[in-house]
Amino acid sequence: MRHKLVALVFLVLSILVACSVNTGKSSNVKEDTVSTNNEKELVYASAKDINDMNPHLYTGSMPAQGMIYESLVENTKDGIKPLLAESWEVSEDGKVYTFHLRKDVKFHDGEPFNAEAVKQNIEAVQNNAEKHSWIKLSTKIESCNVVDEYTVELVLSEAYYPTLVELSMTRPYVFLSPKNFIDGGTKDGVNGYNGTGPYVLTEHKTDQYATFEANENYWGGSPKIKKITSKVLPAGETTFLSLQKGEVNVAFTDDRGADSLDVEAMNQLVDSGEYQLVRSEPMNTKMIVANSSKLDNPVNETAVREAIWYAIDRETISKDILNGTETIANTMFSSNVNYADVDLKKRDYDVEKAKEILKEAGWQLGNGAEVRTKNGNKLAIKLYYDSNSSSQKTQAEFMQHSLKEIGIQLENIGEESTSIANRRSTGDYDLLFNQTWGLAYDPQSTIAAFTSKASYLHTTSGIAKADELYKKIDEVMVSTDEETRKSLYADILTIVHDEAVFIPISNGSVTVVAPKNLKGISFKQTQFELPFELMNFE
Repeated sequence: MRHKLVALVFLVLSILVACSVNTGKSSNVKEDTVSTNNEKELVYASAKDINDMNPHLYTGSMPAQGMIYESLVENTKDGIKPLLAESWEVSEDGKVYTFHLRKDVKFHDGEPFNAEAVKQNIEAVQNNAEKHSWIKLSTKIESCNVVDEYTVELVLSEAYYPTLVELSMTRPYVFLSPKNFIDGGTKDGVNGYNGTGPYVLTEHKTDQYATFEANENYWGGSPKIKKITSKVLPAGETTFLSLQKGEVNVAFTDDRGADSLDVEAMNQLVDSGEYQLVRSEPMNTKMIVANSSKLDNPVNETAVREAIWYAIDRETISKDILNGTETIANTMFSSNVNYADVDLKKRDYDVEKAKEILKEAGWQLGNGAEVRTKNGNKLAIKLYYDSNSSSQKTQAEFMQHSLKEIGIQLENIGEESTSIANRRSTGDYDLLFNQTWGLAYDPQSTIAAFTSKASYLHTTSGIAKADELYKKIDEVMVSTDEETRKSLYADILTIVHDEAVFIPISNGSVTVVAPKNLKGISFKQTQFELPFELMNFE
């Protein structure tokens, strides 16, 4: 089952040694070729254009947006830290957050970053509330008020403990120069992309490339890598050949990409002895999502979902299909996610256990039959996967074979990711591939999505304890007591685990393959970005 391609959201950064050093700096990139002979410059391949970089919408490339825009606070492995806000206080009732802003920050166009700019940006986001409803904070903000030039307060309708976490996300609560607003807002577009971040977007040719240059006036100090170019290239062999030729020196799959690089080629670079490999801790969980609300389908039954869980050999998927690039997931969240280190029933690969569960649930396998039946109905289920992901397709085929062994007929259907997202929101699915929001957003964002029609409402609404589940979700989001939150999250995770509506497959990490002279490689709390501003060639 050896397979060459990394999983859909597995992020690979492969940086090749430059052939020669050129300390000159060019402000333009030629349309037909990109030079990578400057060790202060990185050129990365992207399967798609950076698109609309309006940070208050969701069509732009997150890695690119992360270079340009910043938030009030930063989510780190050690918790929430200051960023554009030097400090903050929270009122006793948890409803008012007062932020004290840095006084040495300007937008890329020279406009001052101050309390008024914060107010304008947050109001611009809130004026497009429907677009951001998946972020619970957007439903809690009542007002954003200027206290003085560098002090701003955020007033909520009720206490909401993930406030700082959601303010730290790559979008939408980041800051754009008010001069780039159109008609006082951003929901209908912007006329420029001037943030406060370490890089400035200096050139963009749609579906060709985009160039970002170091912000020499950056409040955190100008980055050592002075130029970053995103070059649009087809994923796979074309990207690898471009790396070999030196046309690009970075390749990775961002939040909208498909399988990017040949894993064997990546390993070949490491095996040469000239490169280092750095891997992050688990960032998210890839999983199969089951539609518990589909009453006319076997997947509505807990026993069927649990049998599927037992029948999937996750070790083979991890080792042979994903080439060891992702680890086995036994629960919806890895234990390094906040509040997720909960003692849950372990379901190891066990074909006989799966058969026993189905038999006890009344699904019988007649003499010579390959598919189980109950009350005249076949145990037939459809699984939807992203047609742009070779790894999902291979996993689906492997699962099809595995489920056949226990008497389940699985039909695999590949569709565009937008079509699958639409199925998830309308409930038109039996099973589909999906993933948790990611380390920077969890557990609160994925769990909040359990109640959202646009996300996992159809997944959770058919279970026996649905009402109890939703009540606990409402409670945990407004709880101001840490021990209470821990208890509520444990209950929430236990309910969905026992019901087997989210069947975990693997934990994805960020893996970096780079020349040994590239220093400062580190990771953000998201699988979609890398802090290029901290990197340098030694």
